[in-house]
Amino acid sequence: MIKKTIISLMLILLTAISSISVFAEDSANAGAPSEELRSLDSQIQSLKKEVLDLNRDLFMLEEELLFPSNTQISVFLSLDVGKLFQLDSVQLKLNNKVVANHLYTKREIAALKRGGVQRIFTGNLPSGKHEIVAFYTGIGPNNRTYKQGSTTIIDKTSSAQFIELKISDNVTKQQPVFEVKVWE
Repeated sequence: MIKKTIISLMLILLTAISSISVFAEDSANAGAPSEELRSLDSQIQSLKKEVLDLNRDLFMLEEELLFPSNTQISVFLSLDVGKLFQLDSVQLKLNNKVVANHLYTKREIAALKRGGVQRIFTGNLPSGKHEIVAFYTGIGPNNRTYKQGSTTIIDKTSSAQFIELKISDNVTKQQPVFEVKVWE
């Protein structure tokens, strides 16, 4: 419902902007003074800015309606060093239900190695205890296929919950480490 309203408003505004642009071109061809064209152009730019601001505000409103802070949970993935494990994919289960699968590209891996963080999942959960299981697939030590899982039980409160899945290297054991960190 909200998306349809947003799309309708955007179409109306874009139609209005297009009409103004056509009018400006017709005026320019008719020999209208350049001052009027500048004024019209500034009005068009102002309308475009208002459309972008409205789109941003509507997106934020939609996020608040779909994922209220008292039930929101977000899961992120980060990669620290990554020399002992080359990530290929991640599967995320929440209460034994698959909620996310992601197959990584070389560019995404490069971004994660540079310190990037990827949001894997955002959803709603009621307060209480919930199990999160993440399965990581990739190439591990000695260039062998490596599949590892990590499990944690979270106690969801009435505020937004943020979980970090962190992959790091344990140099002393020459093995990758898969941690789940619950942000307070």
